[in-house]
Amino acid sequence: MSVWVVACVGSLIGLTVWGQYDGHTASGLFTADVVVGAVSCCLLPVQLRWPVPGAVALAILSAVSPAATPAATFGALNVAIQAPFGVAAAVAATGIAAQLIRNLWRPLTGLSFGWYALLVVAAYAALIGWGAWNQARLSLVASLRERARAAEANQDRRIAEARLAERTQIAREMHDVLAHRLSLVATYAGALEYRPDAPPGQLANAAGVIRASVHQALSELRDVIAVLRDTESATETTEHPQPVLADLPGLISEASSAGTHIHLDNRLADTAGPPTAAGRTAYRVVQEGLTNARKHAAGQPVRVILSGAAGTRLTIDISNPVPAGPAAAPVTPGSGTGLVGLSERVQLAGGQLEHRLASGEFRLRAWIPWPV
Repeated sequence: MSVWVVACVGSLIGLTVWGQYDGHTASGLFTADVVVGAVSCCLLPVQLRWPVPGAVALAILSAVSPAATPAATFGALNVAIQAPFGVAAAVAATGIAAQLIRNLWRPLTGLSFGWYALLVVAAYAALIGWGAWNQARLSLVASLRERARAAEANQDRRIAEARLAERTQIAREMHDVLAHRLSLVATYAGALEYRPDAPPGQLANAAGVIRASVHQALSELRDVIAVLRDTESATETTEHPQPVLADLPGLISEASSAGTHIHLDNRLADTAGPPTAAGRTAYRVVQEGLTNARKHAAGQPVRVILSGAAGTRLTIDISNPVPAGPAAAPVTPGSGTGLVGLSERVQLAGGQLEHRLASGEFRLRAWIPWPV
């Protein structure tokens, strides 16, 4: 690029010097034109490296000879493209002054000083305008590129967040499904381990419950993943849709068959229960409460109270005594994460959840909005 600029401007300088010779300029002035032209060509690389000082030096030379005018004009344009507007205007003013000074002692024939001054001012104004436009264009292009990079980064971030949200939702659903089923399996497996002398009929019944629970857990797990991957198609095609509050009797029956005595106090104003989303959240709250009771307070009675009406909120109150001795199931790594995930689920539904252990009783309470 630098070589191309020097070659082009050098050619214009050569043509200017040849024009002065062809115009029968005095031999002394022609020699000065040749020297100034050569010096101007040598200053072009300097002007490309240091735009402002080089442009000022070329403007001063243009006051001596028109041979420096092409280089001085390019210098003013280069400054206008790279430097702030104030600096470009100052360099342009220097160039205008140098051109007018030269015209005073080397006037152009056939053109008055006033018209020459007007043409010079117009030319330098056009150079400044061109430079300002170029700076604005480059700034706009840089801004658009930055916005494109930011948009791409935001898109990547949104994709990562969406994937994380999907994985979190899948993990929450898998926990809700597997924790309940596997706690049933653990209960009956414990009975088989500690009562090997039980009648064959009871052993066969326990083994059947274990087999059925594992099969049901796998089936529900497939349905959960299918629903989360494609909500609309999965809702239509899955054999077992996601449970809602209307499926609560089945959950109570399963837990009761595992030896947990459950008292359900249904005080709902509408027996159909809340809509699907709120009903599914309520079902998971009761499921988690029964699972925790079976794991940490085996053999203790559980009381479940449901209350509320459409237009207000659904209240779920689950309580069970806590045995004074060791828990029926040991605390394993990750214990308590179910309540953390359940709390997030309830909050996403616009509700609240609290749990506490006081006076030998564990209590889990949840409030979920019940839209009309």
